[in-house]
Amino acid sequence: MDINRTILVLGLAGFTVMADNWVVSPILPAIAGDLGQEVTRLALLITFYMIPFGLFQLVFGPLADRYGKKQVILGAMLFFTIATALCAVAFGFTDLLIYRALTGVFAASVMPVSLALIADLVPLTQRQKAIGTFMGISFLGQGLSMAIGGATAYFLSWRGLFALYSVLAALSTMLLFFTFRHYQSTGSPSPGTSFLAPYSLLLKKSVSLRIYLVVLLEGILIIGSFSYLGAYIQKMYQFNYLYIGLIMTAFGIAAVVGGRISGKLAARCGQKGLVVCGLTLAAAGNIALYFQGDKLWVLILAVTMLGLGFMLAHSTLLTIATEFAAQARGAAMSLVAFCFMGGGGVGTAMGGRVIDATGFSLFYAYYGLVLLLLAGLAAFCVSTAGGAQMQPENKMTNQ
Repeated sequence: MDINRTILVLGLAGFTVMADNWVVSPILPAIAGDLGQEVTRLALLITFYMIPFGLFQLVFGPLADRYGKKQVILGAMLFFTIATALCAVAFGFTDLLIYRALTGVFAASVMPVSLALIADLVPLTQRQKAIGTFMGISFLGQGLSMAIGGATAYFLSWRGLFALYSVLAALSTMLLFFTFRHYQSTGSPSPGTSFLAPYSLLLKKSVSLRIYLVVLLEGILIIGSFSYLGAYIQKMYQFNYLYIGLIMTAFGIAAVVGGRISGKLAARCGQKGLVVCGLTLAAAGNIALYFQGDKLWVLILAVTMLGLGFMLAHSTLLTIATEFAAQARGAAMSLVAFCFMGGGGVGTAMGGRVIDATGFSLFYAYYGLVLLLLAGLAAFCVSTAGGAQMQPENKMTNQ
C-alpha cells in the first residue's frame, strides 16, 4: 500500500467533512429565504449537526476497534454521501434538519478512524508528519468552507452547494474503497468487555488524562478563536463572504505547511518544545489581532500564525495519543477528537459571551493570554507523556 497516497485519500475525506462542518453558516440567509423561515430558526441546522458530530466521535472509535477500521470508515462515508445528497433535495425545514443531523452522525467517523488507521500503518518515527499532513489537508477544508459556501450559494444556490459536497463525498468514498480494497482490516470483538471500557482505562491513567486535558483546552481556545474570525473580519473590513473565506484560507494553508514540517521539527526540538512553540505562536496571532488587527497584512499574518501554531501543537498531541492504547487506537483517537471538538463548542459559546461583553479585540487578547498559560501547562503534561515522545536528534538512539 502506498502510504503517501493513503494519507492524501484520507485527507480528502477529512477535507470534505471539515468543509461540510462549517458550510451552513454563510448560506443561512439563502436557505431561510427559500424555505420561508427566520434566520434565527435556521440556526438550528448548525446545532442539529454539531451535537451528533460531537457525541458520535465517541461511538465510531470503539466500533472500528471491534469490527475493523476500514469497514467502519467506508460504511460511514457511504451514508455521509447519501445524507449530504438528501440535504440538496430537502422539501422543507424539518426534512433538512433531519438530514443535517444524519450528516453529523456519519461525519463524526472520519477524524478518529482515519487517525487510528494512520497510527496502524505508519511507524512512530514518521507518524507525526503523516498525521500533520492529514490534519492540514482536513483543516484546509475548514478554512475554505466559507469561500466555497458563499461563492457557490451566490453563483448557483444553497442546494447546488450540498449537491457539490455530495459529489465530493462520493469521490472520497470511491477513492477510499480502491485504496483499501487489499488492506486486511479486522476488529477485536470483546463480548465480555463494556463498549465504554477503553475510555475508562484511558481516563484512569494520569499521563493520558493530562494530554486529553490539554487537547480540551486547546480546542476551547483555538477553535473558539477561529470561529469568530469571519465575523471579526466582516466587522473590521466589511468584506463579503468570498473575501473573508479567502483570507481565512491562510489558516488552512498554514496548517498544511505546519503538518508537513512538524515531524522534522519534533525530531529536532522534541515534542514538548514543539507543543510549547505551537501554542505560543497561536497566542501571538491572537494578540496581534488585538494590537494591529485593523491592518490587513497583520490580519493575514495573524490568521497564518494561528493556523501554523495550531497544527504544530495539535499534530504533536495526536501523535502522543496514538501510543496510549495500541489495541484500542480507535477509542484513544475518538477521545482526542471528542475533547478537541467538544472544547471547540465550549470555546465558541464562551467566546460569544466575551465578545458581547467586551468586543472582538479584547476577546482575542484574553484568548491569546490564556493560550500562553496553556503553553506552560502543556510543557509539564507532555514531559510526563514519555511513552510516545521523540527526543531531539542529538539524543535519539538507534532502534
